[in-house]
Amino acid sequence: MESQVIGEWVFRERKPSGKSPHRLLLMLHGWTGDENSMSVFGERMPEQYWLVAPRGIYPSPSGGFSWFLEQGERLPWVDDFRSAIEALFELLVPKNFPGADLEKLDLMGFSQGAALAYALAFLYPQRVRRLAGLAGFLPEGCEALSRNQPLKGKQVYVAHGKLDKRVPVEKGCESARVLKEAGGDVAYCESEVGHKLSAGCFKGLKEFFEESPIPQE
Repeated sequence: MESQVIGEWVFRERKPSGKSPHRLLLMLHGWTGDENSMSVFGERMPEQYWLVAPRGIYPSPSGGFSWFLEQGERLPWVDDFRSAIEALFELLVPKNFPGADLEKLDLMGFSQGAALAYALAFLYPQRVRRLAGLAGFLPEGCEALSRNQPLKGKQVYVAHGKLDKRVPVEKGCESARVLKEAGGDVAYCESEVGHKLSAGCFKGLKEFFEESPIPQE
């Protein structure tokens, strides 16, 4: 993946070969991460994807970057991510990514990035094709939004470690439950690891995006 700068955005991307339109996979890092944090996942994604891994819009007091304006140690509400979502929509326009299919995005988020991916999917389901939340949590307020089943028919992959001390596994189970209540077709992978993906869940993640029907050239 190559480093890029557009305006105030810093991100890494991997452009696909072949004819457009190309499906875009937006890869969202976790708390205190940056544009390099998702490269380990990008290495195993299908070559037909246009991968985009941006840096969070707020510097974190703990170092690195964040996707919402931190206020103490409280977990974010879904509305806390609106500024980041709107900024991402301003980045993901045809002049910046010519040849990419930007009407519907595929999303992958790790930890806080998973929370951002969930918020985007609940608030703007029409912009999302499928999503994966890794070692993440559901922002407060999503459960109320699930009653209208905004994710009906969408494919969702959730992975979490049973030994995760940063985001307890109960948060992963709760996310899977609410995502199902919202209408998502949820695949859940749980394993004996900490705040990361096991080899088995990594394999499931790779297969999840390989199964995504990408138009052939």
